[in-house]
Amino acid sequence: MDMLRSSLLRRHGFEHGFSPRRGGVSPPPYDSLNLGAAVGDRPDLVATNRRRFCEALGVPPRLLFEVSQVHAATVREICDRDRERAGDLRGEEADALTTRAGGVAVGVRVADCLPLLIADPRSGMVAAVHVGWRGAVAGIVGRALDEMERMGASANDLLTAIGPHIRCDHFEVGEDVAAQIAAAAPQTRVIIQKGDARFADLAAVARAQLLGRGIRSEHVDDVGGDTFEDAERFFSYRRDGGCTGRHLAAIVCRAKPPPHGLVRENKG
Repeated sequence: MDMLRSSLLRRHGFEHGFSPRRGGVSPPPYDSLNLGAAVGDRPDLVATNRRRFCEALGVPPRLLFEVSQVHAATVREICDRDRERAGDLRGEEADALTTRAGGVAVGVRVADCLPLLIADPRSGMVAAVHVGWRGAVAGIVGRALDEMERMGASANDLLTAIGPHIRCDHFEVGEDVAAQIAAAAPQTRVIIQKGDARFADLAAVARAQLLGRGIRSEHVDDVGGDTFEDAERFFSYRRDGGCTGRHLAAIVCRAKPPPHGLVRENKG
C-alpha cells in the first residue's frame, strides 16, 4: 500500500498515514481501498480494507478509533479505559480525536475535506482532525489544540501534517460560504475570486488557524495531493457526485518518550 506520510511526523517517530485510493478489495464506485462503512459498500470488504490499512499503520484494528463525523467542533479524548471499545465509539459524534494512550491510533475519514494530524513530540500524544469548511468555521482546529493543551502539550512543540484534500482550484463555493470561510481566517487570503466564481483554500485556512494559535511555521507540513484533480489516487465526494469511497488519516500515540536528540531538535 502506497501510504502517504509526513516527513515531519516520521522524523519525530510517529507512525501515521493518509490512505491512498488503491490497495483494497472494493468494487466500483468504491474501488478499491474504501474505508467508509456507511457509503453503500459491502461491510465485509470494508473490514478487509480496514485490516490492510491497520497493517500498514502498524496497529491492530481494535486499536484504531473513529467516530461519527458531523462537521462541527466537538473533540473526543480516547482514554486508556476506552482501549478495548473502538467499535462501541463509532456512533459517537465528534470531528477530532485525541489520545495519550500509548499504542492507540486515532483517525478521521475524508473524501475532499482536509485531514489534519497533530503530534506532541514530548509526550507522544496525538490528534486526528476532520476539517471541512463547516468545521473550520466552527473552530474545530482551535478546539483540538485546546484539548491537547489541556492534556499538557505546548503549542510551540506541536507538529502538524495536512493531508490530501480538495484544493483551491476546484473548491468553488457560494458567496455566503465564502464570507464565512474568510471570517475564519481574517488575516489571510483564503478566498480566490475568478470572475464571478469564488474558490476556497482549505489548506490556507488550516495553516492560518494553526499559526494563529502558536504553532511554528516549520511545524506545519502539507503532504500535498488534490482529491478532486487526481482520480487515480483519491476519492472525491464532489467530483464523483457523492457516490465514492472514503480515505482514512490516522496517527498512533507513541508509547515512549522520543530520543533525547529529537526533543532538542524540536525546541529549535
